[in-house]
Amino acid sequence: MTRKYFGTDGIRGRANVDPITPQAVLKLAMAAGHRFRRGDHRHLVVIGKDTRLSGYMLEPAMAAGFTAMGMDVHMVGPMPTPAVAMLTRSLRADLGVVISASHNPYQDNGIKLFGPDGYKLSDEDESEIESLMDDGDLELAPSERLGRAKRLEDAPGRYIEFVKQSFPRGLRLEGMKIVVDCAQGAAYRVAPTVFHELGAKVIAIGVQPNGTNINEECGAANTSLMREQVLLHGANLGVALDGDADRMIIADETGAIMDGDQIMALIASTWHEQGRLRGGGVVSTVMSNLGLERFLQGLGLSLIRTAVGDRYVVEKMRSDDFNVGGEQSGHIILSDYGTTGDGLVAALQVLAVVVARQRPVSEVCHMFEPVPQVLRNVRFNGGAPLEHASVKAAIKDSENRLGDRGRILIRKSGTEPLIRIMAESDDQTLVDAVVSQIVEEIEKVV
Repeated sequence: MTRKYFGTDGIRGRANVDPITPQAVLKLAMAAGHRFRRGDHRHLVVIGKDTRLSGYMLEPAMAAGFTAMGMDVHMVGPMPTPAVAMLTRSLRADLGVVISASHNPYQDNGIKLFGPDGYKLSDEDESEIESLMDDGDLELAPSERLGRAKRLEDAPGRYIEFVKQSFPRGLRLEGMKIVVDCAQGAAYRVAPTVFHELGAKVIAIGVQPNGTNINEECGAANTSLMREQVLLHGANLGVALDGDADRMIIADETGAIMDGDQIMALIASTWHEQGRLRGGGVVSTVMSNLGLERFLQGLGLSLIRTAVGDRYVVEKMRSDDFNVGGEQSGHIILSDYGTTGDGLVAALQVLAVVVARQRPVSEVCHMFEPVPQVLRNVRFNGGAPLEHASVKAAIKDSENRLGDRGRILIRKSGTEPLIRIMAESDDQTLVDAVVSQIVEEIEKVV
Protein backbone atom coordinates (compact mmCIF):
# COMPACT_ATOMS: atom_id res chain seq x y z
CA MET A 1 0.00 0.00 0.00
CA THR A 2 1.57 3.27 -1.15
CA ARG A 3 1.05 6.20 1.18
CA LYS A 4 1.87 9.83 0.48
CA TYR A 5 2.54 11.18 3.98
CA PHE A 6 2.66 8.33 6.49
CA GLY A 7 5.70 6.10 6.88
CA THR A 8 6.46 3.24 9.26
CA ASP A 9 6.00 5.48 12.30
CA GLY A 10 3.60 8.29 11.47
CA ILE A 11 4.57 11.31 9.39
CA ARG A 12 8.16 12.47 9.63
CA GLY A 13 10.40 14.97 7.88
CA ARG A 14 12.38 18.18 8.10
CA ALA A 15 10.73 20.78 10.32
CA ASN A 16 9.09 23.66 8.42
CA VAL A 17 9.41 21.71 5.17
CA ASP A 18 6.30 20.02 3.76
CA PRO A 19 4.69 17.95 5.25
CA ILE A 20 6.03 19.12 8.64
CA THR A 21 4.74 22.69 8.34
CA PRO A 22 2.01 24.49 10.30
CA GLN A 23 -0.22 24.46 7.21
CA ALA A 24 0.20 20.72 6.64
CA VAL A 25 -0.32 19.67 10.25
CA LEU A 26 -3.36 21.97 10.52
CA LYS A 27 -4.84 20.08 7.57
CA LEU A 28 -3.78 16.78 9.15
CA ALA A 29 -5.54 17.63 12.40
CA MET A 30 -8.71 18.61 10.57
CA ALA A 31 -8.66 15.40 8.52
CA ALA A 32 -7.99 13.21 11.56
CA GLY A 33 -10.68 15.07 13.49
CA HIS A 34 -13.18 14.42 10.70
CA ARG A 35 -12.18 10.73 10.56
CA PHE A 36 -12.61 10.21 14.31
CA ARG A 37 -15.60 12.44 14.94
CA ARG A 38 -18.35 10.11 16.09
CA GLY A 39 -21.59 10.82 17.88
CA ASP A 40 -22.70 13.97 19.67
CA HIS A 41 -20.43 13.83 22.73
CA ARG A 42 -17.71 16.40 23.41
CA HIS A 43 -14.78 14.95 21.53
CA LEU A 44 -11.33 15.05 23.12
CA VAL A 45 -7.78 14.92 21.73
CA VAL A 46 -4.61 14.54 23.83
CA ILE A 47 -1.52 16.22 22.35
CA GLY A 48 1.99 15.57 23.65
CA LYS A 49 5.39 16.37 22.22
CA ASP A 50 9.10 16.04 22.81
CA THR A 51 11.45 18.96 23.47
CA ARG A 52 12.55 19.96 19.98
CA LEU A 53 12.09 23.60 19.02
CA SER A 54 9.66 22.98 16.18
CA GLY A 55 7.21 21.26 18.52
CA TYR A 56 6.23 24.66 19.83
CA MET A 57 5.35 25.69 16.26
CA LEU A 58 3.41 22.53 15.40
CA GLU A 59 1.48 22.08 18.66
CA PRO A 60 -0.73 25.19 18.29
CA ALA A 61 -1.37 24.36 14.62
CA MET A 62 -2.57 20.89 15.59
CA ALA A 63 -4.72 22.31 18.39
CA ALA A 64 -6.26 24.83 15.97
CA GLY A 65 -7.17 22.09 13.52
CA PHE A 66 -8.90 19.95 16.11
CA THR A 67 -10.75 22.81 17.78
CA ALA A 68 -11.95 23.94 14.36
CA MET A 69 -13.55 20.52 14.01
CA GLY A 70 -15.31 20.94 17.35
CA MET A 71 -12.93 18.77 19.39
CA ASP A 72 -11.55 19.72 22.79
CA VAL A 73 -7.78 19.48 23.19
CA HIS A 74 -5.71 18.62 26.26
CA MET A 75 -2.07 19.61 25.74
CA VAL A 76 0.34 17.77 28.04
CA GLY A 77 3.61 19.36 26.90
CA PRO A 78 6.82 17.32 26.70
CA MET A 79 5.80 13.77 27.57
CA PRO A 80 6.87 10.31 26.38
CA THR A 81 5.00 8.71 23.51
CA PRO A 82 3.71 5.87 25.74
CA ALA A 83 2.38 8.47 28.19
CA VAL A 84 0.19 9.95 25.47
CA ALA A 85 -1.04 6.47 24.49
CA MET A 86 -1.88 5.76 28.13
CA LEU A 87 -3.60 9.11 28.67
CA THR A 88 -5.66 8.69 25.50
CA ARG A 89 -7.20 5.55 26.95
CA SER A 90 -7.36 6.79 30.54
CA LEU A 91 -9.15 10.02 29.62
CA ARG A 92 -11.43 8.24 27.13
CA ALA A 93 -10.16 10.56 24.42
CA ASP A 94 -11.01 10.11 20.77
CA LEU A 95 -7.45 10.62 19.54
CA GLY A 96 -3.91 10.91 20.86
CA VAL A 97 -1.18 12.88 19.09
CA VAL A 98 2.57 12.84 19.66
CA ILE A 99 4.69 15.53 18.00
CA SER A 100 8.11 13.90 17.84
CA ALA A 101 10.77 12.56 15.52
CA SER A 102 11.97 10.05 18.11
CA HIS A 103 15.73 9.46 17.73
CA ASN A 104 16.19 11.91 14.82
CA PRO A 105 18.11 15.22 15.22
CA TYR A 106 16.25 18.34 16.30
CA GLN A 107 15.88 19.66 12.73
CA ASP A 108 13.39 16.86 12.06
CA ASN A 109 9.94 16.37 13.52
CA GLY A 110 6.96 14.11 13.06
CA ILE A 111 3.40 13.27 14.02
CA LYS A 112 2.20 9.98 15.52
CA LEU A 113 -1.51 9.33 15.96
CA PHE A 114 -3.22 6.99 18.42
CA GLY A 115 -6.82 5.84 18.28
CA PRO A 116 -9.21 5.85 21.26
CA ASP A 117 -7.93 2.38 22.22
CA GLY A 118 -4.39 3.76 22.68
CA TYR A 119 -2.99 1.89 19.66
CA LYS A 120 -1.31 3.49 16.66
CA LEU A 121 -3.63 3.87 13.72
CA SER A 122 -4.03 1.14 11.14
CA ASP A 123 -2.86 1.50 7.54
CA GLU A 124 -6.51 1.88 6.56
CA ASP A 125 -7.08 4.78 8.96
CA GLU A 126 -3.89 6.50 7.79
CA SER A 127 -4.88 6.09 4.14
CA GLU A 128 -8.32 7.55 4.84
CA ILE A 129 -6.77 10.53 6.61
CA GLU A 130 -4.42 11.09 3.67
CA SER A 131 -7.38 11.10 1.27
CA LEU A 132 -9.18 13.63 3.44
CA MET A 133 -6.08 15.84 3.60
CA ASP A 134 -5.87 16.02 -0.19
CA ASP A 135 -9.47 15.79 -1.36
CA GLY A 136 -11.75 15.76 1.64
CA ASP A 137 -14.76 18.02 2.10
CA LEU A 138 -14.18 18.78 5.77
CA GLU A 139 -17.19 20.25 7.54
CA LEU A 140 -16.05 22.75 10.15
CA ALA A 141 -17.80 23.02 13.48
CA PRO A 142 -20.30 25.88 13.82
CA SER A 143 -19.12 28.85 15.87
CA GLU A 144 -21.01 27.76 18.96
CA ARG A 145 -19.48 24.26 18.80
CA LEU A 146 -15.78 25.15 18.61
CA GLY A 147 -13.52 23.03 20.74
CA ARG A 148 -11.56 24.30 23.73
CA ALA A 149 -7.83 23.84 24.29
CA LYS A 150 -6.14 23.72 27.68
CA ARG A 151 -3.03 22.43 29.44
CA LEU A 152 -3.44 19.21 31.43
CA GLU A 153 -1.25 20.04 34.41
CA ASP A 154 -1.46 16.66 36.18
CA ALA A 155 -0.39 14.59 33.16
CA PRO A 156 3.19 13.92 34.40
CA GLY A 157 1.93 12.67 37.76
CA ARG A 158 -0.62 10.39 36.13
CA TYR A 159 2.05 8.79 33.96
CA ILE A 160 4.60 8.45 36.77
CA GLU A 161 2.11 6.52 38.89
CA PHE A 162 1.13 4.36 35.92
CA VAL A 163 4.75 3.37 35.30
CA LYS A 164 5.43 2.67 38.98
CA GLN A 165 2.45 0.32 39.10
CA SER A 166 4.22 -1.93 36.58
CA PHE A 167 6.97 -2.68 39.11
CA PRO A 168 6.25 -5.78 41.22
CA ARG A 169 4.57 -5.00 44.51
CA GLY A 170 6.91 -5.52 47.45
CA LEU A 171 10.14 -4.86 45.51
CA ARG A 172 12.14 -1.65 45.90
CA LEU A 173 15.23 -0.17 44.28
CA GLU A 174 16.97 0.77 47.53
CA GLY A 175 20.71 0.27 47.23
CA MET A 176 20.62 0.57 43.42
CA LYS A 177 22.57 3.37 41.73
CA ILE A 178 21.16 4.06 38.26
CA VAL A 179 22.33 6.38 35.50
CA VAL A 180 19.32 7.62 33.52
CA ASP A 181 19.99 9.31 30.17
CA CYS A 182 16.87 11.13 29.03
CA ALA A 183 18.36 12.23 25.67
CA GLN A 184 17.40 15.86 26.37
CA GLY A 185 13.98 14.62 25.34
CA ALA A 186 10.42 14.01 26.40
CA ALA A 187 11.17 12.02 29.57
CA TYR A 188 13.54 14.55 31.15
CA ARG A 189 11.08 15.27 33.98
CA VAL A 190 9.32 11.96 34.52
CA ALA A 191 12.06 9.34 34.12
CA PRO A 192 14.35 10.39 37.00
CA THR A 193 11.29 10.76 39.23
CA VAL A 194 10.11 7.19 38.57
CA PHE A 195 13.40 5.62 39.63
CA HIS A 196 13.84 7.99 42.57
CA GLU A 197 10.39 7.31 43.99
CA LEU A 198 11.03 3.56 43.77
CA GLY A 199 14.08 4.00 45.98
CA ALA A 200 17.07 4.24 43.64
CA LYS A 201 19.91 6.73 43.75
CA VAL A 202 19.58 8.42 40.36
CA ILE A 203 22.30 10.08 38.30
CA ALA A 204 20.26 11.94 35.70
CA ILE A 205 21.87 13.11 32.46
CA GLY A 206 20.33 14.53 29.31
CA VAL A 207 17.84 16.51 31.39
CA GLN A 208 18.60 20.06 30.22
CA PRO A 209 16.77 20.36 26.90
CA ASN A 210 17.08 23.65 25.04
CA GLY A 211 15.09 22.86 21.90
CA THR A 212 18.10 21.97 19.76
CA ASN A 213 20.07 19.39 21.77
CA ILE A 214 17.62 16.46 21.73
CA ASN A 215 19.50 13.18 21.02
CA GLU A 216 22.74 15.13 20.61
CA GLU A 217 25.57 12.79 21.63
CA CYS A 218 23.28 11.14 24.16
CA GLY A 219 20.33 8.81 24.49
CA ALA A 220 19.56 5.35 23.14
CA ALA A 221 21.09 6.14 19.74
CA ASN A 222 24.39 7.29 21.25
CA THR A 223 25.15 5.50 24.49
CA SER A 224 28.76 6.60 25.01
CA LEU A 225 27.93 9.26 27.61
CA MET A 226 25.66 6.92 29.55
CA ARG A 227 28.32 4.21 29.60
CA GLU A 228 30.96 6.69 30.78
CA GLN A 229 28.74 7.86 33.61
CA VAL A 230 28.03 4.30 34.74
CA LEU A 231 31.75 3.68 35.15
CA LEU A 232 32.44 7.10 36.65
CA HIS A 233 29.80 6.72 39.37
CA GLY A 234 30.17 2.97 39.90
CA ALA A 235 26.49 2.55 39.03
CA ASN A 236 24.68 -0.78 38.94
CA LEU A 237 23.39 -0.03 35.47
CA GLY A 238 22.51 2.69 33.00
CA VAL A 239 19.26 3.30 31.14
CA ALA A 240 19.37 5.35 27.93
CA LEU A 241 16.06 6.52 26.47
CA ASP A 242 15.48 8.00 23.04
CA GLY A 243 13.92 11.39 22.35
CA ASP A 244 10.33 10.30 22.93
CA ALA A 245 11.17 7.54 25.47
CA ASP A 246 9.39 4.71 23.69
CA ARG A 247 12.64 2.78 23.52
CA MET A 248 15.65 2.24 25.72
CA ILE A 249 19.05 0.57 25.86
CA ILE A 250 20.74 -0.74 29.02
CA ALA A 251 24.40 -0.71 30.06
CA ASP A 252 25.56 -3.12 32.74
CA GLU A 253 27.97 -2.20 35.57
CA THR A 254 30.95 -2.68 33.22
CA GLY A 255 29.50 -0.34 30.59
CA ALA A 256 28.63 -3.19 28.20
CA ILE A 257 25.47 -2.61 26.17
CA MET A 258 22.38 -4.82 26.32
CA ASP A 259 20.18 -4.12 23.30
CA GLY A 260 16.53 -4.87 22.72
CA ASP A 261 17.19 -8.48 21.75
CA GLN A 262 18.87 -9.22 25.09
CA ILE A 263 16.10 -7.40 26.97
CA MET A 264 13.37 -9.35 25.18
CA ALA A 265 15.22 -12.59 25.92
CA LEU A 266 15.42 -11.72 29.63
CA ILE A 267 11.78 -10.69 30.00
CA ALA A 268 10.43 -13.56 27.90
CA SER A 269 12.44 -16.24 29.69
CA THR A 270 11.51 -14.82 33.11
CA TRP A 271 7.83 -14.58 32.29
CA HIS A 272 7.96 -18.08 30.78
CA GLU A 273 9.33 -19.42 34.09
CA GLN A 274 6.56 -17.58 35.94
CA GLY A 275 3.84 -18.87 33.62
CA ARG A 276 3.08 -15.34 32.45
CA LEU A 277 4.29 -15.53 28.84
CA ARG A 278 1.54 -15.73 26.24
CA GLY A 279 1.75 -16.76 22.60
CA GLY A 280 4.53 -19.29 23.05
CA GLY A 281 7.32 -16.85 22.27
CA VAL A 282 8.23 -13.33 21.23
CA VAL A 283 7.28 -11.10 18.31
CA SER A 284 10.10 -9.05 16.82
CA THR A 285 11.23 -7.80 13.43
CA VAL A 286 13.45 -9.11 10.69
CA MET A 287 16.30 -7.12 12.28
CA SER A 288 16.51 -9.22 15.44
CA ASN A 289 19.66 -11.29 15.84
CA LEU A 290 19.69 -14.97 14.99
CA GLY A 291 21.12 -15.52 18.46
CA LEU A 292 17.81 -14.46 19.99
CA GLU A 293 15.96 -16.95 17.82
CA ARG A 294 18.29 -19.77 18.84
CA PHE A 295 18.02 -18.82 22.52
CA LEU A 296 14.23 -18.92 22.43
CA GLN A 297 14.23 -22.22 20.55
CA GLY A 298 16.33 -23.67 23.34
CA LEU A 299 13.48 -22.84 25.73
CA GLY A 300 10.87 -24.33 23.44
CA LEU A 301 9.72 -20.85 22.41
CA SER A 302 9.41 -19.24 19.00
CA LEU A 303 10.49 -15.94 17.47
CA ILE A 304 7.88 -14.50 15.13
CA ARG A 305 9.34 -11.90 12.78
CA THR A 306 7.51 -8.95 11.23
CA ALA A 307 8.39 -6.04 8.98
CA VAL A 308 10.46 -3.29 10.60
CA GLY A 309 8.37 -0.93 12.72
CA ASP A 310 6.94 -1.39 16.19
CA ARG A 311 3.41 -0.91 14.85
CA TYR A 312 3.76 -4.15 12.88
CA VAL A 313 5.05 -5.94 15.96
CA VAL A 314 2.02 -4.71 17.91
CA GLU A 315 -0.39 -5.81 15.18
CA LYS A 316 1.03 -9.35 15.27
CA MET A 317 0.99 -9.42 19.07
CA ARG A 318 -2.68 -8.41 19.09
CA SER A 319 -3.76 -10.85 16.39
CA ASP A 320 -1.99 -13.88 17.95
CA ASP A 321 -2.20 -12.93 21.67
CA PHE A 322 1.50 -12.45 22.44
CA ASN A 323 2.41 -10.25 25.39
CA VAL A 324 6.14 -9.71 24.74
CA GLY A 325 7.49 -8.12 21.59
CA GLY A 326 9.80 -5.42 20.35
CA GLU A 327 12.77 -4.45 18.29
CA GLN A 328 16.52 -4.81 18.58
CA SER A 329 16.74 -1.00 18.70
CA GLY A 330 15.10 -1.01 22.13
CA HIS A 331 11.38 -0.74 21.47
CA ILE A 332 9.93 -3.19 23.98
CA ILE A 333 6.17 -3.75 23.90
CA LEU A 334 4.65 -5.44 26.93
CA SER A 335 0.94 -5.66 26.30
CA ASP A 336 0.18 -6.52 29.93
CA TYR A 337 0.99 -2.88 30.64
CA GLY A 338 0.60 -0.77 27.52
CA THR A 339 -0.24 -0.47 23.86
CA THR A 340 3.11 0.73 22.51
CA GLY A 341 6.81 0.65 23.33
CA ASP A 342 7.61 2.10 26.75
CA GLY A 343 11.23 2.56 27.75
CA LEU A 344 10.49 3.12 31.42
CA VAL A 345 8.14 0.15 31.85
CA ALA A 346 10.64 -2.11 30.06
CA ALA A 347 13.51 -0.86 32.24
CA LEU A 348 11.52 -1.63 35.37
CA GLN A 349 10.89 -5.20 34.21
CA VAL A 350 14.64 -5.67 33.82
CA LEU A 351 15.28 -4.12 37.23
CA ALA A 352 12.67 -6.39 38.80
CA VAL A 353 14.70 -9.44 37.71
CA VAL A 354 17.97 -7.88 38.86
CA VAL A 355 16.57 -7.03 42.30
CA ALA A 356 14.90 -10.42 42.74
CA ARG A 357 18.04 -12.37 41.81
CA GLN A 358 20.44 -10.04 43.68
CA ARG A 359 23.12 -10.53 41.05
CA PRO A 360 25.05 -8.05 38.88
CA VAL A 361 23.35 -6.80 35.73
CA SER A 362 26.16 -8.30 33.61
CA GLU A 363 25.18 -11.77 34.85
CA VAL A 364 21.41 -11.29 34.75
CA CYS A 365 21.02 -9.57 31.38
CA HIS A 366 23.54 -11.30 29.14
CA MET A 367 21.23 -14.01 27.85
CA PHE A 368 22.96 -15.22 24.67
CA GLU A 369 25.95 -14.61 22.41
CA PRO A 370 24.79 -12.63 19.38
CA VAL A 371 25.58 -13.99 15.95
CA PRO A 372 27.95 -11.55 14.16
CA GLN A 373 25.71 -8.93 12.59
CA VAL A 374 26.72 -5.86 10.59
CA LEU A 375 24.40 -2.94 9.85
CA ARG A 376 25.47 -0.01 7.67
CA ASN A 377 23.49 2.92 6.33
CA VAL A 378 23.87 4.74 3.02
CA ARG A 379 22.26 8.17 2.70
CA PHE A 380 20.55 8.91 -0.62
CA ASN A 381 18.66 11.80 -2.17
CA GLY A 382 15.80 10.16 -3.98
CA GLY A 383 15.75 7.86 -6.95
CA ALA A 384 15.85 4.07 -6.84
CA PRO A 385 19.45 2.98 -6.23
CA LEU A 386 18.35 -0.54 -5.34
CA GLU A 387 17.00 -0.97 -8.88
CA HIS A 388 20.39 -0.48 -10.56
CA ALA A 389 21.70 -3.61 -12.24
CA SER A 390 25.09 -3.36 -10.54
CA VAL A 391 23.49 -3.14 -7.10
CA LYS A 392 21.18 -6.07 -7.81
CA ALA A 393 24.18 -8.09 -8.99
CA ALA A 394 26.12 -7.28 -5.80
CA ILE A 395 23.17 -8.34 -3.67
CA LYS A 396 22.72 -11.57 -5.59
CA ASP A 397 26.42 -12.38 -5.33
CA SER A 398 26.39 -11.70 -1.58
CA GLU A 399 23.38 -13.95 -1.09
CA ASN A 400 25.19 -16.73 -2.95
CA ARG A 401 28.31 -16.28 -0.82
CA LEU A 402 26.29 -16.54 2.38
CA GLY A 403 24.16 -19.43 1.21
CA ASP A 404 22.43 -21.06 4.15
CA ARG A 405 25.08 -19.79 6.58
CA GLY A 406 23.41 -16.39 7.08
CA ARG A 407 21.05 -13.80 5.71
CA ILE A 408 20.95 -10.32 4.17
CA LEU A 409 18.31 -7.67 4.68
CA ILE A 410 18.27 -4.47 2.62
CA ARG A 411 15.58 -1.84 2.96
CA LYS A 412 14.84 1.86 2.78
CA SER A 413 14.33 3.48 6.16
CA GLY A 414 10.78 4.57 6.87
CA THR A 415 11.91 7.53 8.96
CA GLU A 416 15.10 8.87 7.30
CA PRO A 417 16.55 9.09 3.74
CA LEU A 418 18.72 6.04 4.31
CA ILE A 419 19.20 2.62 2.79
CA ARG A 420 19.96 0.10 5.53
CA ILE A 421 22.12 -2.93 4.74
CA MET A 422 22.23 -5.72 7.33
CA ALA A 423 23.84 -9.12 7.16
CA GLU A 424 24.52 -11.79 9.76
CA SER A 425 26.34 -15.09 9.86
CA ASP A 426 28.51 -17.08 12.23
CA ASP A 427 31.42 -16.02 9.99
CA GLN A 428 32.32 -12.42 10.94
CA THR A 429 34.78 -11.98 8.06
CA LEU A 430 32.19 -13.06 5.51
CA VAL A 431 29.55 -10.71 6.98
CA ASP A 432 31.93 -7.74 6.80
CA ALA A 433 32.83 -8.57 3.21
CA VAL A 434 29.31 -8.93 1.82
CA VAL A 435 28.03 -5.76 3.50
CA SER A 436 31.01 -3.77 2.23
CA GLN A 437 30.45 -5.12 -1.28
CA ILE A 438 26.82 -3.98 -1.35
CA VAL A 439 27.55 -0.60 0.25
CA GLU A 440 30.26 0.14 -2.32
CA GLU A 441 27.90 -0.56 -5.22
CA ILE A 442 25.09 1.55 -3.75
CA GLU A 443 27.46 4.46 -3.09
CA LYS A 444 28.48 4.40 -6.75
CA VAL A 445 24.93 5.14 -7.91
CA VAL A 446 23.54 7.52 -5.25
